[in-house]
Amino acid sequence: MLLGAQLRRLREASGVTRDGAGWEIRSSESKISRMELGRVGFKERDVADLLTLYGVTAADERAALLKLARDANSPGWWHHYGDVLPGWFQSYLGLEAAAAMIRTYEVQFVPGLLQTREYARAVVLLGHPQAPAEEIDRRVGLRMQRQQLLHRADPPQLWAVVDEAALRRPVGGSEVMRGQLTALIEATRAPHVRLQIIPFDAGGHAAAGGAFTILRFGDDDLPDIVYIEQLTSAIYLDKREDLDYYAVAMERLCVEAAPPERTPEILTRLRDELYPQ
Repeated sequence: MLLGAQLRRLREASGVTRDGAGWEIRSSESKISRMELGRVGFKERDVADLLTLYGVTAADERAALLKLARDANSPGWWHHYGDVLPGWFQSYLGLEAAAAMIRTYEVQFVPGLLQTREYARAVVLLGHPQAPAEEIDRRVGLRMQRQQLLHRADPPQLWAVVDEAALRRPVGGSEVMRGQLTALIEATRAPHVRLQIIPFDAGGHAAAGGAFTILRFGDDDLPDIVYIEQLTSAIYLDKREDLDYYAVAMERLCVEAAPPERTPEILTRLRDELYPQ
């Protein structure tokens, strides 16, 4: 997506049409459009030809963009989990890893990026009750590996809004839930994590339709993406009207939820009341 956005910017600056760019790489206008949206892979030769067409001659600039092309075609770490990873979720992992900000609303479960190993195992077992133990371990390992992005040198900002119902639902039992709520309390201390709880007494709210995630990227040319997961597939939205609708819903959720500074107090109270030692 980042490479596609930069190629579009260079093409427009040079006055080349999509038709002209497609002709240069022996392709079509629609292929250029898909490349610029980051929806197809890149051949390094095609990128080099386009850079020449767009008048990019500086060696360092060409090298940086060609490296982006190579990186875009390199499989992510999740490639090793292909046996337990549906294709529609592989796309999300790539977007999540590239995001500068992740805003998510959850009503049934603790967000995946904040789950403990024990809680994640309980969630995986709910969805795959007949799976062999080795497969369960692989699925849990995948979820734990995802969380490493919060511990890298340049982590994304994570802003999660969680319905109180998710914290009251005893997934995995009392001991697992106590550990999970303790882990959430610890997570709130991280400067790049903001967690808000929507209490029951807030009544109905803006996102009654279900969980969703908004991914925002570090380049102004890249649109936000809304991700909505279903049982056997997922929806990715990037049209302006959809983005605006979900952005407004997320803002309303943040207003209706208890402020972030109250989150540790709320979590501690729920943990000690619902899941005492």
